[in-house]
Amino acid sequence: MHNEVWNDHLNPVAFLERSSFVYPDKPAVVYGSLTYTYAQLHERVNRLAGALRNAGVVKGDRVAFIVPNIPAMLEGHFGPMAIGAVLVAVNTRLATREVEHIINHSGAKIIVFDSEYASTIRDLKDKLPNVTLLVQVVDTSPHADDIPGPDYETFLASAPEGQHREQLDSELDTIAINYTSGTTGLPKGVQYHARGAYLAAMGEIIESGLNWRSKYLWTLPMFHCNGWCFTWAVTGIGGTHICLRRVDPIDILSLITEQGVTHMCGAPTVLISMYSSPAAEGQDLRGLTIVTAGAPPAPVVLRAMESMGATVLHAYGLTETYGPHTMCEPQLEWDSYSPTEMALAKSRQGVPYIQAHTGMRVVDERMQDVPLDGQTLGEVAMRGNNVMSGYYNDIENTNKSFAGGWFHSGDLAVWHSNGYIELKDRAKDIIISGGENISSQEVEKTIMEHPGVLEVSVIGVPDDKWGEVPKAFVVSRDGASITADEIISFCQDRIARFKAPKHVTFGNLPKTATGKVQKYILRNQEWGNQQTRIQGPGAK
Repeated sequence: MHNEVWNDHLNPVAFLERSSFVYPDKPAVVYGSLTYTYAQLHERVNRLAGALRNAGVVKGDRVAFIVPNIPAMLEGHFGPMAIGAVLVAVNTRLATREVEHIINHSGAKIIVFDSEYASTIRDLKDKLPNVTLLVQVVDTSPHADDIPGPDYETFLASAPEGQHREQLDSELDTIAINYTSGTTGLPKGVQYHARGAYLAAMGEIIESGLNWRSKYLWTLPMFHCNGWCFTWAVTGIGGTHICLRRVDPIDILSLITEQGVTHMCGAPTVLISMYSSPAAEGQDLRGLTIVTAGAPPAPVVLRAMESMGATVLHAYGLTETYGPHTMCEPQLEWDSYSPTEMALAKSRQGVPYIQAHTGMRVVDERMQDVPLDGQTLGEVAMRGNNVMSGYYNDIENTNKSFAGGWFHSGDLAVWHSNGYIELKDRAKDIIISGGENISSQEVEKTIMEHPGVLEVSVIGVPDDKWGEVPKAFVVSRDGASITADEIISFCQDRIARFKAPKHVTFGNLPKTATGKVQKYILRNQEWGNQQTRIQGPGAK
């Protein structure tokens, strides 16, 4: 005889159910003067699930949310999946055409939108044949009376009495579709399954050191990889979500002090905005852990934040890997490092997250591992529970991305002897000048060391002699007076002369909602009507 063991499917909804049982009266969500306890959050999510079901949503249906980092968006990360539906969290900064593509490509049945984006819905409501209901969240903008459908609170109140949770058919059922930024075409829908989301959230809890006392500030958009799965992670450990509608460095720094924030996430550009803000003067960030990813941070960024007392963890991943896939894990010997040595060590992308069966390699074009010599360039390839199921309704791109049985990231890296990877560039961003490969990130990190530089992006631009040469787009610090010649000379003194930019332009940088510089916009400006540019090894 043996005991029969029954295993429930891994599903992030279970995180909320547990925390509402263990911490019913503990603050789950804080937004301005509004606070919801875990019992209240669970009840609101249950009513959202019931209202969706009452509106005709069934297992597998898609529900789109176009909502910023306010409580309704957090509730959207649990309500649909509670009845087996699929959340489509839409980037609130996309153009109307891109939103139309996402809603129609995903086949979303219901759209929950914040009234700030009423003009987008107004332009699209007659172009969305699958949408049966529009639900309006009223927060800082007035209710758009000309758009039919209930407001969000009325919609929640329409839920029938009782519990509405349904079990998934499989823990590999899709629970969320996250659309890529679409920088090389229309956005692709990345499918997350329940098992992957659950394990990714567990990884975030462990790697970032979340606990029941944690207070997490929402600077990272929840629509981006479901907030790198911190929507589920913070809930799972019973921490408190501090919602922030708009990312503003003054608001961030004041909330850190007022709310006792212990954790936050953000791209390096968010950190730059924090330490360069006048409000940073005298700010003590001891007790704050920041996970940064989205773009490789320059050592100067890490030094600046840690000089304010923050602990910065450097992660790396993609939308296709549920957000972070690797962490630059600290080592004991780092305790003796100088701030400069520490920042340099932490600027590497590191090793795979702790959660089960998360794999990573750096491979050549024949899918062979490159030597762990810190010099040989290869493409980062991943597989495991925290790699997407595939692109929604896109077999061609799915098969292409998983050639050889591993997901191809398109990121070029070297593999160090200790197993840590270090990104050198996106395959499409490598600059090939006169036959020499130049890492745009190496040039960017060098320029960032200049005291007058706040941000920089480097791309290859056309050159009659060399094919292409580096060009730097520089954002100067307030009050700094620097010239192109000064930047070029600064680089020539620190890296090989052929790597130094040949051209420098000053001004603002185009960015995504998550703070990534949109290099494709800069390239389009520089390359004009030329159909293609030279690309590095492994370019896709």
